[in-house]
Amino acid sequence: MLIAQTERLILRRWLPGDRQPFAQLNADPRVTEFLAETLSTADSDALAARIESHFNLHGFGLCAVEYRVDGSFIGFIGLAIPTFQSHFTPCVEIGWRLSADHWGLGLATEGAREMTRYAFEELGLKELVSFTATTNMRSRRVMEKLGMTHETSDDFDHPRLPVGHPLRRQVLYRLQRGMKI
Repeated sequence: MLIAQTERLILRRWLPGDRQPFAQLNADPRVTEFLAETLSTADSDALAARIESHFNLHGFGLCAVEYRVDGSFIGFIGLAIPTFQSHFTPCVEIGWRLSADHWGLGLATEGAREMTRYAFEELGLKELVSFTATTNMRSRRVMEKLGMTHETSDDFDHPRLPVGHPLRRQVLYRLQRGMKI
């Protein structure tokens, strides 16, 4: 089912055929550099199942991204409700994970802009957040291109990563409905 589309991307619900390229993406150390670990095929399939469950429960989620140039699955861009507790939860997060072969083309920003529009105009959300490890400058640039703002007082230690883990410290960006994207 189509959720949204852009000039170069189709953002849709997941299909069974997405699982194999998603597992390849999640096993790529370039893609998982700022995640806790690369994922096995079983863990990647479990993540895809959780994404689908989120769609079924909330009516929105992390959309499978199809590249219109060749119809290939290249990752996800979408919305999710974090399942951990922090000073900014409950909230809706906008996030993305694309294959490294598709980096540097502006696709994450293009898709995230459309998902931001969808979140505010179609879902009626008032705010989106996004977070990542402090050193993940690629994702931070996407957040900034979306018009998201960062206050260092919002930064936090991710509760799912142990003390001392190099990715534990996270930056939080926010975007309010009505702000220019």
